[in-house]
Amino acid sequence: MNKNLIALAVAAATFSGAASAATVYSDDTSSLAIGGRVEARALSSENATNDQVTDVLKQHTSNDVTDISRVRVNIDAKTQIADGVQGIGYFEREFKADNANDENRYIYAGVNSDKYGQIVYGKADGSLGMITDFTDIMAYAGSVVGGSKLAVSDRTTNNLAYSGTFNNLTFKANYVFDGAAYNEKTGQKTNQNGFSTAVKYNVADTGLALGAGYAQQKDQTAINNPVNQTSKQTFAVASYTMGDLYFGGLYKYGHRDATNLVNGDVTDSQGYEFAAAYTMGKAVFTTTYGFMKDERNTSGAYDELANQLSVDGTYYFNSNFRTYASYTFNMLDKNKVGKVAASDQVVLGARYDF
Repeated sequence: MNKNLIALAVAAATFSGAASAATVYSDDTSSLAIGGRVEARALSSENATNDQVTDVLKQHTSNDVTDISRVRVNIDAKTQIADGVQGIGYFEREFKADNANDENRYIYAGVNSDKYGQIVYGKADGSLGMITDFTDIMAYAGSVVGGSKLAVSDRTTNNLAYSGTFNNLTFKANYVFDGAAYNEKTGQKTNQNGFSTAVKYNVADTGLALGAGYAQQKDQTAINNPVNQTSKQTFAVASYTMGDLYFGGLYKYGHRDATNLVNGDVTDSQGYEFAAAYTMGKAVFTTTYGFMKDERNTSGAYDELANQLSVDGTYYFNSNFRTYASYTFNMLDKNKVGKVAASDQVVLGARYDF
């Protein structure tokens, strides 16, 4: 969920502040803090399984309940290396309920200047997360259009990233170097370097915020399509906060940045997304609608890549513990993309932050 909305919810619930990492060591120049979350989540949706006899993929006709619980633990370290300048290091690991997809979410170190901003290297955020956060506000369901951003602009490895805030303006830029990425069909190394950049501006105290971002990356969609081309994306966003109400909008245009769900072709895409939230006491109600289509068909016809409406409600018992319920109405044509890709989703969750 968007951190600004969390802050709104916590403030509305009259708590002193959001849960934060606990400092386990501190002296005159250095500190070490540990934080994270424990999140129990039950997902009900259509699933695909392999037939044990024919080894052919088949789809259930009824919903299954899947345990998608997770735990995140992070370590945040910093030390003063000059006046107003700190050396920093950050690590976060996520553990899944089935142990199959555990991952290191962040591993980076760098330098932070109170005046000039922060530069880090490692597995760190790209630049477009700041932009897609305008509509990525749900307790569970993510931004369907923003979630399609290129790997170079998302959380990724081999990443040199800069961010700085100057009054009401925040600027981010990052570059991902060539890495050992190999084409699964040819076995040859592919060049997947790229960059992204974004800017966000809060218009004084009006409640209005604007943002834009751009990313490009070589061979982003060529793992199973061995064509040496560059993928590109452009995003534009706006939001307005008025008391307990929040509204956000996002537009995206992409070149060779998506995969057609019907035929599997690499395609251009165009999408938009709208989000709204209302804080009522200790509860936050959010909704998001996202639509994205294939742009390669010049006849005017197109295939839908995403078409869904999500609604959820979150209740904050205090700054550490919340529960939520989420429902996603998936409006893709199941006759074209299959029952799994077009399935609705219901999620119940409980989250403890520390």
